[in-house]
Amino acid sequence: MIHMVKLCVGISSFEELESYRDQRAHWWGADYGEDVHVHRTRMMPKRAEEMERKSSIYWVIAGQIACRQPILRLAPYKDEEGKDYCDIIMAPDLVRTIPYPKRPFQGWRYLKPEDAPPDMAANDPNNSHELAAELARLGLL
Repeated sequence: MIHMVKLCVGISSFEELESYRDQRAHWWGADYGEDVHVHRTRMMPKRAEEMERKSSIYWVIAGQIACRQPILRLAPYKDEEGKDYCDIIMAPDLVRTIPYPKRPFQGWRYLKPEDAPPDMAANDPNNSHELAAELARLGLL
């Protein structure tokens, strides 16, 4: 199993990503007829079989891995000009992770499971995303 990490360009916070993620599939005319979210990228991963229904896409927001979404499947897409793309079809759930600094990069990258940040505990009143982000920035997480 291998994860994917991708920059969330134009998004400044987890809450902003949450607020418009439902609209993404409609921007590209991608309708998979299910309760899913779709992101279109240029390259199909060579390790797709290791990802479908097993891994997540980790979103980098404002220089930090901030959350992940489970990858359900990867679908090839060809536009009207004949260019090939990959539709990343994800579960609608966004799972906050412990913030992990990540420098900018082009496209997407593979992310080994042992290098992926852990999920933040849900419903834990002591689990502050802001505190975790500051500790990660200081190199203490």
